[in-house]
Amino acid sequence: MFFTDFTSNDLMFLLNGAWVTMQLTFWSIILGSFAGLFFGLLRALLPRASLPLAWVLDVFRSVPLLIQFVLFNSLKSIVGLNISAFSVGCIVLGVYAAAYFTEIVRAGVLAVPFTVRRASRSLGLSFLQDLRWIVLPMATRVAFPGWLNLVLGVMKDTALVMWIGIVELLRASQTIVTRIQEPLLVLCIAGLIYYVMSLVVARLGARLERRWQEND
Repeated sequence: MFFTDFTSNDLMFLLNGAWVTMQLTFWSIILGSFAGLFFGLLRALLPRASLPLAWVLDVFRSVPLLIQFVLFNSLKSIVGLNISAFSVGCIVLGVYAAAYFTEIVRAGVLAVPFTVRRASRSLGLSFLQDLRWIVLPMATRVAFPGWLNLVLGVMKDTALVMWIGIVELLRASQTIVTRIQEPLLVLCIAGLIYYVMSLVVARLGARLERRWQEND
């Protein structure tokens, strides 16, 4: 017979951790998407002028995320910023996502053929109209798969916020393992929850891509 000390309360504790993971993912992706869109357009349209920005973003892409969490959390205490650990997690993950999304947007914009842009300008569209009605819609379809992979990656990277005291899904599972000493069962359940959340995001993204193809 199979006996376990894992209870329904433990499952609810894991689901609460999963909810924190989803909130961290949502807010960090919102921040990273808006910042990355702005920075990506700058990198694509003004490559020389935005070169210092590229160097700064390279730092966030190169330094391991765990180090960024620890450093920013320590800096918060040194400077005296009165913000929660959850806010620290969202900011660090958001900047990290923005650093990667910048390159995704830049690649999407540069993928739009120059002849298409020249044709739109010859039809009388202004620079901003060309950017809004021609470049961004075409670049979005190119950049969307990369953005979707970034969302899934950030969702898994939220596990690192446990180092600054946030009880998300992985931290919740470790707490339960410490109490009942059944790591295989608990981690399998946590992994299944991660899989379900990722599957939902991936399926929604695939459905959106299919609708785009149907409207072509």
